[in-house]
Amino acid sequence: MYQIDNAGSFSGWRRLISNSFVPLNAEPVRSGRFNGRIGGRRLQDFGMMQVDAAAHTVVRTPELIGAGGAGHYKLNLQLDGHALLLQDGRETVMRPGDLAIYDTQRPYTLTFDEDFRTLVLMFPQNLLGLSPEDVAELTAVRMGKGQRLGDAVVPFVSQIGSMLPTLDGPIGYRLAMNVVDLLSTLLADEIYTRPDQAADGNVRLLRRIQHHIDANLANPSLTPPAIAAAHYLSTRTLHQLFADNGHTVAGWIRERRLERCRRDLVDPLHAEVPVSAIGARWGLLDAAHFSRSFRSAFGVSPSQYRKAQGHSAA
Repeated sequence: MYQIDNAGSFSGWRRLISNSFVPLNAEPVRSGRFNGRIGGRRLQDFGMMQVDAAAHTVVRTPELIGAGGAGHYKLNLQLDGHALLLQDGRETVMRPGDLAIYDTQRPYTLTFDEDFRTLVLMFPQNLLGLSPEDVAELTAVRMGKGQRLGDAVVPFVSQIGSMLPTLDGPIGYRLAMNVVDLLSTLLADEIYTRPDQAADGNVRLLRRIQHHIDANLANPSLTPPAIAAAHYLSTRTLHQLFADNGHTVAGWIRERRLERCRRDLVDPLHAEVPVSAIGARWGLLDAAHFSRSFRSAFGVSPSQYRKAQGHSAA
């Protein structure tokens, strides 16, 4: 359901932004009457909200992070006005047409020094399909207008934002996931083309392999030897490449397949698809093994997870 909330005082605004996103501290930039408005929609675990408000600053502190809660990424697309985003020792000024990502599990500050309008996307970190180490390099980095993929992505995301009041049901959820996938591609392109990564060939190779894995998750023959051969590596070198970054090849494949299955299980358009068929679609052909792996990752069986989301197909 599309929901609009208004705040006519700053104390009301503090409550509204914390309830809409994650717990935040906030302070007005200037004295006087304050007005703010949030209009948005949640589609499963994806939220897209348009924020219109007067000048103020929001802060995500270590204390608020320590209080608990799942990790999310937030992405701001600036529509009107300017913003200053600080995280991980970086800061960026965002102008209309700019977007930037930040992590709710690490402190950040966001300052608007004038009336503004911004589109905020918030989603669980595991939806993005990029390693936390990769995303950590891009927090508080301005992207969007003037960049080769940004020039295509920004108008699309902006248009989806303008459609918020009408987006609902299966198509709304599917569009939300398409937006996440598109943002993942934009971020991956930014990572690959950053000059300061040129010297680290292993990092670039690992990212290329991870994206190869994502593109071939549905192939049940996606195995370490096949991946190594596709990149002209020995299997031993492939395993070492992942181990040096705190992962295993099999573990990475399993996590990405299970995440794709999880997305399909909550997709209303797949409500009538049997659980076993969803597992098989993403290369998990053994239904019993799929169920055990899913329970280990998410705490419940695939059928229980689907039922908890409001779908009951077996």
